[in-house]
Amino acid sequence: MGDVASIRAELDHPVIDADGHVVEALPVVVDYIRRVAGDAAADRFLPSSVTFSTEDAPTQGSVMAPWWTVPTNARDRATSFLPSLLHERMDEIGIDFGILYSSVGLIAFSHGDDATRRGACRGLNTYLADLLDGLGDRLTSAAVIPTHTPEEAIAELEHAVHQLGFKAVMLNDVVARGGWYDVLALDSAHDYDPVWQACIELGVAVTVHSPSWGIGLRQSSSRYMYNHVGNFAASADAFAKALFFGGVTNRFPDLHVAFLECGVSWAVQLVGDLVDRWQKRGPDRIDRLDPRHLDPVEWNELLDRYGRGLFDDPAVRATMAAQSGQPPASTDDFRATGVTSPTDIIRQFDGLFFGCEADDATIPWAFGEPTLQPILGSDIGHWDVTDATEVVPEAWELVEDGKLTRDQFRAFACDNAIRLHGGMNPAFFDGTRVEAYARELLSG
Repeated sequence: MGDVASIRAELDHPVIDADGHVVEALPVVVDYIRRVAGDAAADRFLPSSVTFSTEDAPTQGSVMAPWWTVPTNARDRATSFLPSLLHERMDEIGIDFGILYSSVGLIAFSHGDDATRRGACRGLNTYLADLLDGLGDRLTSAAVIPTHTPEEAIAELEHAVHQLGFKAVMLNDVVARGGWYDVLALDSAHDYDPVWQACIELGVAVTVHSPSWGIGLRQSSSRYMYNHVGNFAASADAFAKALFFGGVTNRFPDLHVAFLECGVSWAVQLVGDLVDRWQKRGPDRIDRLDPRHLDPVEWNELLDRYGRGLFDDPAVRATMAAQSGQPPASTDDFRATGVTSPTDIIRQFDGLFFGCEADDATIPWAFGEPTLQPILGSDIGHWDVTDATEVVPEAWELVEDGKLTRDQFRAFACDNAIRLHGGMNPAFFDGTRVEAYARELLSG
């Protein structure tokens, strides 16, 4: 593994961290919530932090919470909490510009109590704005946006952008609703189109980062890693499918969406799955599966010849002939997508971006046919980055090992992040270390 200085000397482009992290000091965040939203919201939020405690030993049916999630190297641990220290270390780490995401925000935007959720997000966003003040040449942070209703999402979007000056936002894309999970874009309890339109008008990309531990089969009571593997990919896959089948990528072709800390391998498979299923069950093909097309004469002849007398009852034969189930009112599952060919499916991925960490060996899969858009997320601040100065060298190993070309590395480590945010807001990178490069890329 090379060192940061030698690798940066080889590059003719910036390195952009599209998903760094802030680890919040919970008592200070609670103080902000108390100041912004009052004592009740602060007091209800305080016990919400999800972390394993030996006082609450795992029992069957419970879900093992995260534990030992922050670096123990004192300098890196402090960097996780203190963006001003990260700002000072950017050249040492080898990153020109970074977008930082909240850790506590994953709890804040999913809290079940309306007043607590909204107050926690407002207080947390105020905390982040203060913490990042004056660092905008090299760092910015993403506001935390609750989405239990479109109205609360739009209210916090407008406050974050207009009042607090945020350029990036993180939305909750999986809302628990008393026994089922709303993925916003399909079969939702609400119409979220006004939210997508608000993001376009405010110039902010939709970035999502919702955990799925504790949902479905990710419910180990004894293994944090069992719950963690595939955690963000599962929620990202669900939301991406909802965006497609719900027609959001069709109705809002200018909307950019990023799925963070989830890799890109699942998205490669998703594109293939969507094309395959459209070719087999698309609107022009689904009718061939209608049981009414079954030839009754041939059907009975085959049962007579090969049934060994087990299927002679006419009622049994009739049941077998109709056994594939009754259709819904509409047999076109692709009715909202606007898709008329596989090319249309691939086109709807043009506005989607996929956060990959430096050690992700599947990043090269994104550069097959079709090409998807991976973005570098350092994940600095969390347990999987054992040394902040090794992020760039670890990513560069893909080039050294012949798995990525230099142009592909440029797309992954720089250009795609600029297109994600700059494509929604051409001024996103103004006043930053990468302003000139970004302006040239976006004008090309």
